[in-house]
Order: sequence, then structure tokens, then C-alpha cells
Amino acid sequence: MSRLTVKPLERFLHRRVLRRWRAAASRAQSAPLSRLRKQRARARELKRYLDELAFVADSRLALPLQDSNAMQVPHDSDWAWRPEAWRGPLSPNGIAAVQNKTGFGSQATIFHDCDISEMTLRQLRNQRQSDLAPFGVRMDVFRFDGSFLSVVLDLPHESVQGLKKRHLVRMDAVVETEKPLEIFVRLNVKHGPNTDQIVRELPLGQDEVMVEFDLAYTKINEKRVERMWVDLIFEGPEMNQIVLRDLTFSRQPRAEF
Repeated sequence: MSRLTVKPLERFLHRRVLRRWRAAASRAQSAPLSRLRKQRARARELKRYLDELAFVADSRLALPLQDSNAMQVPHDSDWAWRPEAWRGPLSPNGIAAVQNKTGFGSQATIFHDCDISEMTLRQLRNQRQSDLAPFGVRMDVFRFDGSFLSVVLDLPHESVQGLKKRHLVRMDAVVETEKPLEIFVRLNVKHGPNTDQIVRELPLGQDEVMVEFDLAYTKINEKRVERMWVDLIFEGPEMNQIVLRDLTFSRQPRAEF
């Protein structure tokens, strides 16, 4: 088939598929349940791939124009990652009156013990020339009657593949706050039935900050490491706006002597 006929054929097939699903949607109220069940399964399968394509496309086409995986990490890193909330658009992109254990995308969960939640969480588009991440996350906290507030980020399985005690795990962040507060970062490494933890305070005072976790100070069993996750713990967040413009993680092997 010549190149000239490929695009018209693609357009014809696309219009045909659209007509088919438009008709199925218009008849859904009266369709037999057996047919509706099959259509639902096919629609969900199709939606999964459409959502994946839309996420990657929105991520690549978002401002700033850099690749959403572009990040500044140490040159000797053997793994680097930016969570999805800073990489591509989420749906929904905002939550009001955030409740305990609320998920934000598939990789972040908010924990708190407030009786009445007066917090909002929203994904925003980064538009500064200096921003590497296409998106940021803004948290507005008004009255806060709880004792803790944290955001838990699940690191992907690649983060623990080949993980050794000689590794340094690093978190880089671009943070803006309306007024000063303390932010602690806790790295959790699960190995077998045990979980080792390291806590560091994020050194605020400038936009771009970082913390490192030296796994040499843990007792992890390298052969049984299963997963890692990070807790961002906010101390005294009341009446504050916290914007995480970017958040990246990387892993570097310490030089052996």
C-alpha cells in the first residue's frame, strides 16, 4: 500500500470506530445486560490504553517544553525518577477537604488525623523558564486541629533492584512556602518482615533543596529488599500554602576503596 493511501484509510477507520462507540453509548440504557457486560469490558480495556496515551502525550506536550523525565541528578546515578504528580496531568487534579488516606494519583497518599479537614490539594502547571518538571503540587492548609500531616510516596520497583548498603538515596525538591515550617523526609526500606527507616530534615531557606540517605547506617538485608517509600512530614502546617514545584529521587553507589 502506498504512503498516500495510509492516512485516508486511518481516518476512515477512526471515524468508523467512533460511530460504533457513539452508537453503543446512545443505546446503553436499553441494551441487554449480556451485551452491555461485554461492551463494558471492551470499553475498559480500550480506556486503559487511551488513558496511558493521553498521560504520556499531555506530559510531553506540557509546559515547560523539556521532556518530563528531564532532571538534574548526580552523574554517577544508577537510577532516577520523578513521581507522576510532577510528570503528567492527574484526574482529578484537585481535592478539597482532603480526608485521611486520600490518594492523589496512583503513587501519593495523604495521611492526617484532623477531625475536620480544612486542606486542599491541587496539581498546577509549572510555567517558569527554570522549571524542569511540567507540573507541581500545591497544598493549602487552613485551620489544622490534628497532630500530624504527611504525604507518602511509593517508589517504583526499579528503586530497589540491585539495592545495596553502599547506596546513597537522594531526594531533590523545589519548595515554596507562604511562611516558614519544618519538613521532614523519612525513607522506609522494607526487607523481609523488617522495615528500616532514616529521617532527615529538608533544609529550607532556598528554592532548590536536597537530602541524602546513606544506607550504610541501616541493617537492611540486601537479598530480601522488597520496596521503598518516602514520607514527607509537615510540622505546624496551619495557615500555610506549600508548593512543591518539583520532586525527584535518585540513587548513587558510594565509591569503594
